[in-house]
Parts: sequence; structure tokens; C-alpha cells
Amino acid sequence: MTGDPLFWLVFLAVAVAMEFWAMLLHGQLWHGRWWPAHRSHHVPHTGWLEVNDVFALLHAGIAVALIVGGLERRLGGLSAMAVAVGCGMTLFGLAYFVVHDGLIHGRLPVAFLVRAPWLRRVRNAHQVHHRRNAAPYGLFLGPWELRRSMAQTENAKRNRRTHPR
Repeated sequence: MTGDPLFWLVFLAVAVAMEFWAMLLHGQLWHGRWWPAHRSHHVPHTGWLEVNDVFALLHAGIAVALIVGGLERRLGGLSAMAVAVGCGMTLFGLAYFVVHDGLIHGRLPVAFLVRAPWLRRVRNAHQVHHRRNAAPYGLFLGPWELRRSMAQTENAKRNRRTHPR
């Protein structure tokens, strides 16, 4: 199973794709229809858990089901790919948990990660998200998304100055 290069390709592709999936869900659902649950993440709270954590549990459940179903060969010829998808989701979830919950929100003792310049930018972009309650919605791509939205805002301002209505 893990000796197949396709397994590793799917594993890594899913881990990367999960950032885009999370960005889409965060922007469209978490700050939309599912705001009542996600709000718990944007207000001060005590304790380790938030209502918002249900979203992580939902994805973890899907990943576990894919891994278990694949390992038990319940999915026939797709079993190895199910394991790869579940493991890719798990890798992303673990990275997200360590960086988001640990580094950014202090729920884990990983403050040393701020020494990495990219992770410092990730933290800063997420702090902007919390201040504005708007984009960037991605975590690992948050700095890129923030730069892109700032450039679009600057272009819009420039266009209003040069092309007044």
C-alpha cells in the first residue's frame, strides 16, 4: 500500500488541498450560515474547548472512517486511496491544530514556532482575521491571501482617484 508512489502523491495532494477546502469553508460557511457555532472562536472564552471545535471533529471523523475503511479493505480497489486521503486529511489537521490552536491561540506549548518567519506571518495574518472578522480565511495561505486582498484594496483606491465617477 505505502510502497505505491500514487499513495504518496494522493496523501500529499490531499494534505495541500485541505488548506483550500478549509479556506472555502471558513469564508463561506463558518462566517456565514454556521456563524452561531464559529462565533465561539471569535469571542474570549475560558477552558480548552469551544463550540467551534465541532468542525475539527467532523473532519477527523471523516478521516478516521476513510483510514479504517481502507485498512479493513471495505472499499475494494479504492482501499489504499481511502487510506491516503484519510492520512492526508490527518496530516493537515495535525499541522492546523499545532499552528492554529497551539502557536496562534496558545492552547499548546509551541510558542517556539514563532521563530520560523513563515509561521510568524501566518500568526500575524490570522490575528488580522480576528481583528477584522473577515479575510484572510486561510491559515497557511493567510499571508498570501492578506497580501492579495490588500493589493486589491489599493488598486481599487488608485482607480477611484484616477477615474472618479
